Amino acid sequence: MIRQIIRIDEEKCNGCGLCAQACHESAIAMVDGKARLIRDDYCDGMGDCLPQCPTGAISFEEREAAAYDKEAVEANMKKKKLEEKNAAQVEQEAVRLMGGCPGAASRQIRRTAEAAAPQNGSGNFRNGSAASQNGSGAFWTGFAASQEAPVSQLENWPVQIKLAPVQAPYFDGAKLLIAADCTAYAYAAFHQDFIRGRVALIGCPKLDGIDYSEKLAQIIRNNDIRSVTIVRMEVPCCGGLELAAKKALQESGKFIPWQVTTISIDGKILE
Repeated sequence: MIRQIIRIDEEKCNGCGLCAQACHESAIAMVDGKARLIRDDYCDGMGDCLPQCPTGAISFEEREAAAYDKEAVEANMKKKKLEEKNAAQVEQEAVRLMGGCPGAASRQIRRTAEAAAPQNGSGNFRNGSAASQNGSGAFWTGFAASQEAPVSQLENWPVQIKLAPVQAPYFDGAKLLIAADCTAYAYAAFHQDFIRGRVALIGCPKLDGIDYSEKLAQIIRNNDIRSVTIVRMEVPCCGGLELAAKKALQESGKFIPWQVTTISIDGKILE
């Protein structure tokens, strides 16, 4: 039959994966780093994926295509949920048989008042030495004598969204930070400006290949979260983390103050 269906321009596609996450019918999948319409009968032609594409690679077209098969879509969605549930059960059983994974054990890290305080009065650390030569042609780095070395501001463990518990004492009354894992490397004062005073959760939806929204929604719903700060990189694939956090806030059923900060690749705050 001739009907409206989406078309993906692979030359414009940057592989961010946002369209695949937005497609509730799983008609789109990432293949060799590019979005691809894998089944015509899974595409309802409604175009939920269109506004998510940052490069304009998705459009509508009229062509010969199999009719939308709602029953096949629902069966596929049930299959995927069952596979995810089974995979989670297998992982939990493996951890149980190993006596529990120490790296996934929930911990709250207590910081002293001195450790939690900003180092230069502005909330940022300053590297007072930059790079200096030691006379032998080698370079060394360090802090000026009048400055103290940076102190970690992390107050919770684990930090990976996949490993984080749904409920933990440190979530009670917490200001939640949801950050892309690259942000701490790009932005020099990440601990002082973002982690300090917040419970940190990090992830990369492109590398993990999962939708964080359900896990984040459970955390927000089951705990007294006071605010949510989302920190992402400027690259398009980071939009998946922002989308998941916003979706989680909506699905939690709570009205919580939130904000998004975007970091450039060269380490500047863009918004």
